[in-house]
Amino acid sequence: MRSCVQEFGNESDEALVERAQKGDRAATEEILRRYKNAVRARARKFFLEGGETDDLVQEGMIGLYSAIGSYDPSAGKRFKNFAYLCVSRRIYDVLRMAGRRVSTELFDPDTVESGDSPEDFLLDDEARTEIRARLMKELSDFEFRVMTMYLDGMSHAQICEATGKSPKSVDNALTRSKRKLQIAFSDGK
Repeated sequence: MRSCVQEFGNESDEALVERAQKGDRAATEEILRRYKNAVRARARKFFLEGGETDDLVQEGMIGLYSAIGSYDPSAGKRFKNFAYLCVSRRIYDVLRMAGRRVSTELFDPDTVESGDSPEDFLLDDEARTEIRARLMKELSDFEFRVMTMYLDGMSHAQICEATGKSPKSVDNALTRSKRKLQIAFSDGK
């Protein structure tokens, strides 16, 4: 049996969505697989806003699944842009319904720009540089490495492997980093 990657490797997202909308479960699973890391990275952006990352990832995946079903190619939007808008709005709505204050400075779903890749959507170059400088200022070298890998969508196991550190060290670094960044970003330093 061929793997999804082999079967769908050269197929566009739009073609896969069309197949998924006709009931092809394998095509749906491939779209969900392709966008999983981007959804995770999108959800992790909100950890400073008080969201539970795993819950937000799950909500983001629901938004992605909804995008698959409601995508209309005749609207003139590429699927990835539509999908990220659906994912972001779902996460934003969940945080808002939970009474969380979500900074519109960090996220306004109505001002999403289209990009060439999932990473383009997450942060533009200027914001990425500013946040990176803030991370470098507030965190130790190890915390910075771990946090950037985490925000890039790497799993705990992947971070452990990349850093050569134990899961406990990685977890501790993430906990310290989140605490430091929550303080730094809430104080407006």
